[in-house]
Amino acid sequence: MPKKGGKHAEMGKEMHTQCKRAKVEDAACSLSVMNFENPDSLFGSLISPIKQEVFFREYWEQKPLLVRRNDSLLAAYYQSLFQLSDLKELCSRGLYYGRDINICRCVNGKKKVLNKEGKVNYMQLKKEFDQKKATIQFHQPQRFKEELWKIQEKLECYFGSLVGSNVYITPQGSQGLPPHYDDVEVFILQLEGEKHWRLYKPTVYLAREYSVESQDKIGNPSHEFILKPGDLLYFPRGTIHQADTPPGISYSTHVTISTYQNNSWGDFLLDAIPGLVFDTAKEDVALRKSIPRQLLMQVDIGDTTKKMSSLLRTLADHLETTRELRSSDMKKDFIMNRLPPCLGHDADALTPGGKLPKIDSKIRLQFRDHAIITVEPDQENSVSIMKPPSEMVYVYHSLKNKRETHMMGTEDDTTSEEGTAQQTHGLRFPLSYLDALKQIWSSSTINVKELNLISDEEKENLALSLWTECLIEVI
Repeated sequence: MPKKGGKHAEMGKEMHTQCKRAKVEDAACSLSVMNFENPDSLFGSLISPIKQEVFFREYWEQKPLLVRRNDSLLAAYYQSLFQLSDLKELCSRGLYYGRDINICRCVNGKKKVLNKEGKVNYMQLKKEFDQKKATIQFHQPQRFKEELWKIQEKLECYFGSLVGSNVYITPQGSQGLPPHYDDVEVFILQLEGEKHWRLYKPTVYLAREYSVESQDKIGNPSHEFILKPGDLLYFPRGTIHQADTPPGISYSTHVTISTYQNNSWGDFLLDAIPGLVFDTAKEDVALRKSIPRQLLMQVDIGDTTKKMSSLLRTLADHLETTRELRSSDMKKDFIMNRLPPCLGHDADALTPGGKLPKIDSKIRLQFRDHAIITVEPDQENSVSIMKPPSEMVYVYHSLKNKRETHMMGTEDDTTSEEGTAQQTHGLRFPLSYLDALKQIWSSSTINVKELNLISDEEKENLALSLWTECLIEVI
């Protein structure tokens, strides 16, 4: 382990001093518990005593934040999120190498993976941990640990972006991963033991991909410190980092909570511009004119770029006046892959309850953070290629998502098929229902008879469809 001192020690002291000052300024804010009242209060308690406005003004996507907490209650709560002792029981459920667990060690600046094949045997796993000083990386523990499910579900509501996690358990005097940077915003919660961290200035700010960096290219650390149970560390995507468990500490356990992967303005533009082009072309003949003959066969397209620049300015002018901006793919990807609401381990599956909605009923939206409205081409009646499909309104929600497959991709064919079925069988309404849906989404409560639809039958049908999916309740 490199010697600590000088510049890096002073930086650590400065960060610690800032945290102390923040704690004094907000002494009324308790560090001992998480506040699950709503997504905003949960995130506030996660970064407490730092205020949210301070965090987003001074740290988010800009620089690391270290929050030291000498609080035994909070340290005990963090430890309940995941422990080394949890692995024995979890292995009995049928965990697999690669999918659920990786074991690895940093050797000469490179990651050495020590995975076996097939199911994880706890005794073999512990042997690798004890004898080979291997780090255990546990993928997406929110699938098994309810408290992490609660935290991450609220954070997905708060950020409007998928939130994943990994647990890292590293024995003393060992390091699991080489210096690298990630394509996600990272929050580290120290659960057990202590971890020695070194952070370095990014070579790629707000990176869009993961990359390993060689030790001789990253220079000296910009920050260096020890995390203890109850401490929190945040750093932006692109921040180069490495961490090891110091000698004398039997092992370290921390959970990395990450978000905002592929959630940049660039990603949003890639998603929204096709719909913008489609809508603008309906009104502007310039976008409906043919491209030059043989354009697709040309090598030099210098003149074409000038024309495209002009058309892009036309799109920008249209964007200034439009009230609608489609972002269907990003919305659907988020809502279809995020965690379902955390209703408690003993809670029954969501089923419609209470009174059926009638024309005289007053209704309100449930699980607002778990549902979206999109306007898309009709997926069920896309007629001939000569006639484009009409547009429909789709309502997607995450109430029936599977916690067990959260952030696990589509490696399992069954999961993939279920995911497709969910997307193609969302609630589907004629475009004339859009204003009524917006009324429901924007109101705290509304009377069914006040919905902006022509007939009472349409109003009742809309309310009943949403009630059947548990999206509204009658009050």
